Amino acid sequence: MNNKHDFDTFVAETARKLTLRSEKQAETINRSGLKSQVETLISLLRSAMYPRVFGSCTREDYYISDDIRITLHRGALLLYDILYDLDPAKDAVKANSTVCDFISGLDDICALTETDVRAAYEGDPAARSETEIMLAYPAFEAISIYRIAHRLYMLGAELIARMMTEYAHRLTGIDIHPGAEIGEYFFIDHGTGVVIGETCTIKDHVKLYQGVTLGALSFKLDDNGNPIKGIKRHPDIGSHVVIYAGATILGGDTVIGDNTVIGSNAWITHSVPAGSKVFYTKQD
Repeated sequence: MNNKHDFDTFVAETARKLTLRSEKQAETINRSGLKSQVETLISLLRSAMYPRVFGSCTREDYYISDDIRITLHRGALLLYDILYDLDPAKDAVKANSTVCDFISGLDDICALTETDVRAAYEGDPAARSETEIMLAYPAFEAISIYRIAHRLYMLGAELIARMMTEYAHRLTGIDIHPGAEIGEYFFIDHGTGVVIGETCTIKDHVKLYQGVTLGALSFKLDDNGNPIKGIKRHPDIGSHVVIYAGATILGGDTVIGDNTVIGSNAWITHSVPAGSKVFYTKQD
């Protein structure tokens, strides 16, 4: 029986072209399965940080300290392997130093994340417990992953950090760039469609609703017409600010003062003084 098909020749030729492309990709991506490994890393880290929520420990588990240590060690090894493989220089000392600095800061990340849980509990009358927030709220999913990713971003592991927050984006619809600076007691209610840009800063006790964009205006271009990178592009949000659903705040020079309320669907490209209330008004 003749099993040869008309498309066999096209498959062979396309496979040859794709092989050539994969060889070019190998120059920058030196670790296969990286996306799934970053997701595994998130799982290990959060299981160590909150073993009774994301891990397998029970309230009566007498070996919880051992479980945390083993899980954290697995996470540290995986992070080291990823960092080492992604580094063109293969600098083992640098990878080890980054892992040590990151792991030593996990307790501080937990402390920050716990303020976020408290803000959600105090800010949402539908919340019945802090456990419910940690298990069921998309905002906690996105913010807790952001907190981990931000630490890595600040340590120079930008690619891993970005992959982490994009994983959270895919899960929750909440897009927080790991470069953003976000203070304590941060809460996003509902969350779908929220965007927080790379150079955005958010102080303490800030609450956002779904569909809020903290973004950039049109990008400044260099002499070749390419966007200039590394400049301030996103707004600064003060403390005790509430931004309601669908509001858009744009620009690196835009500052929203403390104790301000931004109403739904507002479009803001200029600074707002502290203590203000800004609402969208339909123009005739």
